[in-house]
Amino acid sequence: MSDGLNVRRSLSDAVFDRIQKAIKSGAYGVDERLPTEHALAAEFQVSRPVVRDALQRLRDQGLIYSRRGAGSFVREQGIKEPLGFGQMENLSDLEHCYDFRLTIEPEAAAMAAARRSDEALVKIKTALALLRDATNRQAHRADADFMFHLSIAQASGNPYFATAMQALEDHIAVGMRFHGLSLKSTHDGLQHVFTEHTAIYQAILNQDAAGARALMRQHITGSRNRLFAPRDTQGS
Repeated sequence: MSDGLNVRRSLSDAVFDRIQKAIKSGAYGVDERLPTEHALAAEFQVSRPVVRDALQRLRDQGLIYSRRGAGSFVREQGIKEPLGFGQMENLSDLEHCYDFRLTIEPEAAAMAAARRSDEALVKIKTALALLRDATNRQAHRADADFMFHLSIAQASGNPYFATAMQALEDHIAVGMRFHGLSLKSTHDGLQHVFTEHTAIYQAILNQDAAGARALMRQHITGSRNRLFAPRDTQGS
């Protein structure tokens, strides 16, 4: 089942990239309607659910918008380049990234608990299953780790959270890779963190916003403190 989801996600990424490039190149004008899901599925030779996933990502990133019963349309992008971040250059940058994550991810988790859809829960659970499989093999998958956190941001229903996470993906991945190495050198470290992930998922599943917020803060604080010397201000 997970292989099928991975194939669908890979196909969805390819469709997303091609439509994104078409929009940014001007192939579609502002407020122009995109082809129907059926037409796009035929053009890219994929299933409609794959196209639907790609269109959702385009909506999340503010590239398109939808009108009920009318389809998807290209949103005006403006003349400025989208906000981005330069390459991570030192440990100070990594620490700042953790500090920023602590300001947005606990709130994203709380909103996810309050607003999550069944489809959003499936995405979080899928990432959790990948983390479980890796943990059982005494391995850490930074890609599944990021997928878990991004899925929660998406489940919040607020595209700003998801866009911020996607913009920070390369930076967050650095921290996750170092964190994974530290976990493998600690007895039961991987299992401990998987238990934290599971608790966050359960809080979101149970629509426990306060619990999801606290557990996410505790999780990210713990990750940061395993990489850096503990601070007097570490999370409660």
